Amino acid sequence: MLEAFLRGDYAAQPMDLPAMLLAFCLAFLGGHVIAWVYIYTHSGLSYSKSFVNALIVMPIIVTGVMMVLSNNLVTAFGLMAVFAIVRFRNILRDTLDTAFILAAIVIGMGTGTHRFPAAVATCLVVSAVLLYLNLSMFGERHRYNLILNLRWGRPIKDLGDLMRLLERHSRRIQCAGQRTGEGEEGAEVSYRLMLRDSLREQDLLTELKAMAGVSRVVSMRAEDESEI
Repeated sequence: MLEAFLRGDYAAQPMDLPAMLLAFCLAFLGGHVIAWVYIYTHSGLSYSKSFVNALIVMPIIVTGVMMVLSNNLVTAFGLMAVFAIVRFRNILRDTLDTAFILAAIVIGMGTGTHRFPAAVATCLVVSAVLLYLNLSMFGERHRYNLILNLRWGRPIKDLGDLMRLLERHSRRIQCAGQRTGEGEEGAEVSYRLMLRDSLREQDLLTELKAMAGVSRVVSMRAEDESEI
């Protein structure tokens, strides 16, 4: 049955199945390395999980493209024409949408140029990788899970008491803002917290409200880092 499938490649140079699978595996691993580096080095609020996933899928799709082209100049020009149609007539708002479009194009070109094994392999590998990325939630970063705003009515030098309370409940604390009014004692402060136990959020809020000098406590859950 496998031989019959491979004979379905009617191009001038039929595909080598082991080499094809090796190419897809290396593309997948290479994309993973780049994605991990991006996750580790990225800073700021413009982080996008969709872009991270696209970094993994794109090398696999490009591998399929090169298999389909295989030094065929006519096919290469056809691919450029299809890309031009997609680029100028459709606005893709999500980075990963581009990967789906490219995958569909490669599959169509593979079947159209009679490279059936390349088309089927690209379809299966890209689908499997996309499902893996979705199920594993790859690319998500949880830097904090609670945003806390409150009014500190005591002198600023006493903020250490507040920090000690927050440290008992949090693994990571980031001061997002501190505003002091003219002639007023204390300040409006805002923190981003990674709680040690998210189920004990209410315990933290209860202790804060009972603490001397603390008022106007407002909390908000933060599921993921902002994506733009």
